[in-house]
Amino acid sequence: MDRNNLQPGVAASEDMLLVHQCMAGDAAAWQRLVQFQHRRVYAICYRFTGSPSDAEDLTQEVFLKLYRNLAAFDTTKGSLQTWITTLTRNLLVDHFRKNKYERMTGSLDAGWEMASEEDGPTAAERLADTGTTQFDHLAQQEVQSRIQAGLQELSPELREAVVLRDLEDMDYKEIATVLNIPEGTVKSRISRGRAELARVLERNQYKNKSN
Repeated sequence: MDRNNLQPGVAASEDMLLVHQCMAGDAAAWQRLVQFQHRRVYAICYRFTGSPSDAEDLTQEVFLKLYRNLAAFDTTKGSLQTWITTLTRNLLVDHFRKNKYERMTGSLDAGWEMASEEDGPTAAERLADTGTTQFDHLAQQEVQSRIQAGLQELSPELREAVVLRDLEDMDYKEIATVLNIPEGTVKSRISRGRAELARVLERNQYKNKSN
């Protein structure tokens, strides 16, 4: 069954049932939860760190933290997936602070024009694997590599907004819940992040051509 097609109330009941089964020591239920969420959690960690080994270590930490805090899950504050994404984000913030990875890209122009959702395809759409040849596949990998490198040059605040919206396809309300900020701020960060990422990608492409 595709849980994305469930009605909100049914999905919440399914989430709570799964959590209760895990808390009761049901190993099969915990395995299902990990299987459902592992790929998403790893992807978020990798997009933030740019390191497969760090992402795997952090993913394991997320699930340890998740297991220890299952009793804190509250369906009135969002879906299980949103709650897990919030846990992941909070752990990443701690990781950045502890290891001093956090760095700013400099002051950002407050006058940037805010891009709307209709201004073009999202990064997720641009990254969609529609190629049918080996050349297309290699080109797609190159695009993903460039975007990943570009994300590492964004400030953490802009990076997380772009990752959650364009690469994880979360809606504004979900992102606002995860980041604990107003939806208006979410939209502003996404627009600024997209603009900055475009500038970084253009600059890096120019550097590559010059070398």
